[in-house]
Parts: sequence; structure tokens; C-alpha cells
Amino acid sequence: MAVTQDEVMALAALMTYKCAIVNVPFGGGKGGIKIDPKKYTPYELEKITRRYTSELIKKNFIGPAVDVPAPDYGTGEREMAWIVDTYAAMHPHEIDAAGCVTGKPVSQGGVRGRKEATGLGVFYGLKEVCSMEEEMLKRGLTPGVEGKRVVVQGLGNVGYHSAKFFSEAGAIIVGIAEFEGSISKPDGIDVKLW
Repeated sequence: MAVTQDEVMALAALMTYKCAIVNVPFGGGKGGIKIDPKKYTPYELEKITRRYTSELIKKNFIGPAVDVPAPDYGTGEREMAWIVDTYAAMHPHEIDAAGCVTGKPVSQGGVRGRKEATGLGVFYGLKEVCSMEEEMLKRGLTPGVEGKRVVVQGLGNVGYHSAKFFSEAGAIIVGIAEFEGSISKPDGIDVKLW
């Protein structure tokens, strides 16, 4: 969790470019808390997240029409639920308070399909590259995803869903690298067991 100001600024710029390319009126903001979440209990993480949210609110850095955080490395639906709950508690009369954050659970106004969306995007992007017949043949590869051997770095939300969609399309997941180590299995790893 070695978040740096330069990294956050670079990610904010990338988010701006990504959104501009597809004409989505979002992007430009990123943030982070420099901690190792594995060293804290869920209760402590909740307190840290709620305090972070209250500081964003004090500075007017969060809100449906200001900046809308989303889950990223080390966060997910749980943290987004804490953020929206904190925001709503501090804005009791704001009818669109739930719009202050994306990636929250469906039960709290989240969008179905959001959880797997990034991994699905990775899959579709690489599937498109693999369908470029001329490029694949130049590299001595057959076009398409089926039968391709895939290694996934990280089996968090994005990695898991990328691996799942590749596997369902006929690719063979032969390796997974995580922060504790890695595994490889030339005949394939069933990611659904994870």
C-alpha cells in the first residue's frame, strides 16, 4: 500500500483520459489512504474509511455533482457502503446522496454487473486484440481466445473476473500470481474453485 502523491496524480490523469475517450463526463479524481489493510481489523478499517469520508466532505471533495469515488485496489463494496452511509448521514436532506460513490452493494443502490465490469473490460479488450488476425499471425499465434494460455496477476476482483471470463471463452488459466506467492498448472487452473 505504498501510495504516493505522484501515483495518485498519474491515476487521476489516466482516469480523465479514459473517460474523455469514451465521452463519459467523469474522471480526474483519485485518492488513497496509505495503510496496509491487512494490519487492521474490519472495525478499524471502517473507522478509517468513515474518517476519510468525513474529511472529503469537509473539503467538499465528494458528492454526486462533485467527485464520485469508486472501489480500487484494496477496496470493494464494503468500503463503498461505509462511504455512502457516512455521506448520507452528513447530508440527511440530500435526495441523491447515494450517488456520492459507485461500487456499493446492490442493496444500497449499487448497479448489477458493476463488480465484474472491470474484469469483463479486460477480457473484451484482450479478446479484441486476439481477434486481429494479421497481428496474431505475425506473432505466430492463432487468432481468437480459445486455447490461449493465460497468466493472471492478482486474483482480486479484476483478476478473478478476467480469469473467469477467459476460462468461459475457452482459454486455459495456467498461472496465478498473488502477493503471497504464485501457482502454475500447465493443464489449467479452475478459477471457480477460488
